[in-house]
Amino acid sequence: MDLFPVFKELAQKSESKIVLVVLDGVGGLPLKPGGPTELEAALTPNLDALAQESALGLLTPVYPGLAPGSGPGHLALFGYDPFRYLVGRGALSALGLGADFQEGDVALRGNFATLAPDGTVLDRRAGRPSTEENARVIARLKEATPRVEDVEVHFYTESEHRFLVILRGQGLSDQVTDTDPQKPGLKPLPARALSPEAERTARVLNLLTERIREALKDEPRLNGALFRGASKRPSFPKMEEVYGLKAAAIASYPMYKGLASLVGMDVLPVEGEGDALPGKIQALRDNWDQYDFFYFHVKKTDAMGEDGDFRGKVEKIELFDAILPEILALGPTVLAITGDHSTPALLKAHSWHPVPLLLKAPYLRADEAGRFTEKEAQKGSLGHLRGVELMPLLLAHAGRLAKYGA
Repeated sequence: MDLFPVFKELAQKSESKIVLVVLDGVGGLPLKPGGPTELEAALTPNLDALAQESALGLLTPVYPGLAPGSGPGHLALFGYDPFRYLVGRGALSALGLGADFQEGDVALRGNFATLAPDGTVLDRRAGRPSTEENARVIARLKEATPRVEDVEVHFYTESEHRFLVILRGQGLSDQVTDTDPQKPGLKPLPARALSPEAERTARVLNLLTERIREALKDEPRLNGALFRGASKRPSFPKMEEVYGLKAAAIASYPMYKGLASLVGMDVLPVEGEGDALPGKIQALRDNWDQYDFFYFHVKKTDAMGEDGDFRGKVEKIELFDAILPEILALGPTVLAITGDHSTPALLKAHSWHPVPLLLKAPYLRADEAGRFTEKEAQKGSLGHLRGVELMPLLLAHAGRLAKYGA
């Protein structure tokens, strides 16, 4: 059901401030039965203290049993039904990078990968190279492969192993399958057309994959490319139009900037590399008076989970805990902390498990949860929500929704 017409009718002005913190992939699992999850293993005195004066619950980002990508996971948190508002990873990267992304173009998210001599994938992320190394290799590809058949190929560095390709030509389609096999030991998949109109695009993508491998055959690590998320430029309703919110995004990685800009958030500049938590806090502080809603993204919790680094994910949670008092010092009316999906280090991948949700706001009911963990969240008064149910809850606690009906 599309509730946007309801929210448009009920939206009302308020001086309240809403902060939504997304700890990417924060949900986890024990490495051994009976052991702690990453959140349970982390030393988080500030989150613990906050939990004791907040309401907690569990949140299924998209749908029970579905392991969501970051796109649908985030869109649901912003209140957009991820089954109605679909967008590919390529478009998000293009929007986040501010690339020249025109009507009719097809954008694809690329991963540099390390391929064995037999063509199988040794490392889907090529050892997470530096962004500078990525840019060096992208410069080689721009020179070697500016065109496939009569289709222009535009390459952009994103970060670490991630890059963007934009295909430009007549009659292109985004109805092609991914080439990323999603696990090592397998060969890259051939792109397949999902409709007759996409046959040419699939052929071009397969030729591009071959040419990239040939151009990079002397590279020790970045010697192959895996593609996913083919997409054209989408158009979504904006948050100010739907909720009456002037919204800002504080994120470092292009994909999340793209998500934010897609729903009408202003993407604020952040100083620093990687998660750049001090730079993000400064951006929040500097722009506090200008916006009603802030989306504050933390990426490395997800990256550590995907790498299977349990201890590393614990450390990233603890780093966020250390800067939490600086967010609280600004006095947000409503503060929510959650994840867009779970990424247990045990699985080295996104999973279908619910994530914990913490809500600090006026008018909360008593709560027995004492920590921001999966187990404690089950005790919380918020119960078990779906991702699309979060935004109305934040708006209500912020005094930004009028009564519904007579």
